[in-house]
This record gives sequence, structure tokens and C-alpha cells, in this order.
Amino acid sequence: MTLSLVASTRDLSPETVHAVLERVRQTTPRVHAITNAVAQNFTANVLLALGAVPSMTLAPEEVAGFAAGSDALLVNLGTLDETRRSAIPLAVAAAQKAGRPVCIDPVFVERSTLRCEFARDLLAAQPDLVRLNLAELEALFPDREQADALIATGTVFAVTGAEDKIESQGEDYCLSNGHKLMGRVTATGCAGGAVLAAFAAVEADKALAAACGLSVFNIAGEIAAERSGGPGSFVPELLDALYGLSLRDIEIRLKTA
Repeated sequence: MTLSLVASTRDLSPETVHAVLERVRQTTPRVHAITNAVAQNFTANVLLALGAVPSMTLAPEEVAGFAAGSDALLVNLGTLDETRRSAIPLAVAAAQKAGRPVCIDPVFVERSTLRCEFARDLLAAQPDLVRLNLAELEALFPDREQADALIATGTVFAVTGAEDKIESQGEDYCLSNGHKLMGRVTATGCAGGAVLAAFAAVEADKALAAACGLSVFNIAGEIAAERSGGPGSFVPELLDALYGLSLRDIEIRLKTA
């Protein structure tokens, strides 16, 4: 299944992207990230460089309190072990009860039937954002009507790839920033999901939050790639680029397809 988007990106200006980024920097939202074991350290550092604050406990006995007290919740299914499987539903329920935005990243659901079913149960709770690639989308939604039904509840889809496509009840976006080196370092996609959660914490329009978050992360990736000599130096350069990203950087580089 391919999402047939009618992109309307006229309202996504560099000034808008930068304004939402500045809101993140000024309000320092706390993102509780239940993410995979490979991505934890990098995700925490990306959030800090962006201007947000990470918390990452997985313990089922305390995760609800952390999620409810956060400004947004990220759930990433990359390493879906027993502890995460127990903690995730508790965190989602607590975050939603507290009125916090929830971003689901259903990593590798196309590789595991059990994981796919677990992800479908999470999506039944109607999260604010779902960040996924086309293979994951097709595994979760065998037909277009199922995806449409979830979008109709208010959930925003951010489908990443060579072009990033965002679909919602309102505005839709197609974006084309990024660099191939982002795919040569582990956990960049997972950390990108945390960036979307941080932007969702400060922007009520979740499609706009996703568009701004993806643009900021991918533009920072382009800058980092130009400054680095390869994957080994790319990671620190990405953190520096996120930390120092300016309106001028966004004006020069923002690409809407």
C-alpha cells in the first residue's frame, strides 16, 4: 500500500520551522523515551542537543509516573523484550490520561507477526503520531481503508523514506531533506522519532509538529554530513548541528517536495 498524498506545503516556511524549534529550546520539554537498547544513549544525546530533556526508565513499576509527568512519550519497538512489553501499555495509558502526546515508532513490525500484533494493539489507543517507513506501514495496514480509519481519529502518520510524507486530517506534507550517511549510523531513525515527540510537546498541530521535527533533524543531518569524514565523525557533528541550527540554515536548506 502506498499513501496517496496530496501535498500542501505552502504553510511550511523556514520561519515556521525555526519558530517551533525555538519553542522546544525555550520550554525544554521532557520526553519519556521507551526505546530500543541500541538507541538509548544516542536518543538521549539528540534530545539534549535539540534542547529537550530525556527520561528513559523501563521499569513497569515506575514507568506510568514518568510518562504522566513528561511532556511527551516516545514508544519505539526496536528491541521488544519482556520488560518493554510490560511497560509500554502502562506508559501509553498514563500519558494519554495525563493529556500528553504519544508517538509510536513500530520498528521492524514487518519482521515479526507478534510484534506487528503488539503494535496494532498500541495503535488502537489512537496515538498522536506514528512514525514508520513504507514496509512497516504495509505490514500494519493491509489496505488503505484501515490507515484512513486511524487518520480519521486524529492520528498523524509520518512515513519516512527518500521523501518524507506526512498525512493527517488537516494539512499534508512532503519533505525531502536528509543525507545517506544518516542511514549508515545506528539509531538515527530511532532518535528522529524522539525529535518528533519533542516537537509534538510544544505544537498542538501534530502534522505541523512532525513536519518541523523531520525538517530540523534532516537538515542537521545534511550539515553533519558535510562536516564529517564518514560515519565515525558523523554522530558528534549531528549533535553539534542540532545544537546550533539557525534560521539561516533552515532558509538555505528546507526542501518541500
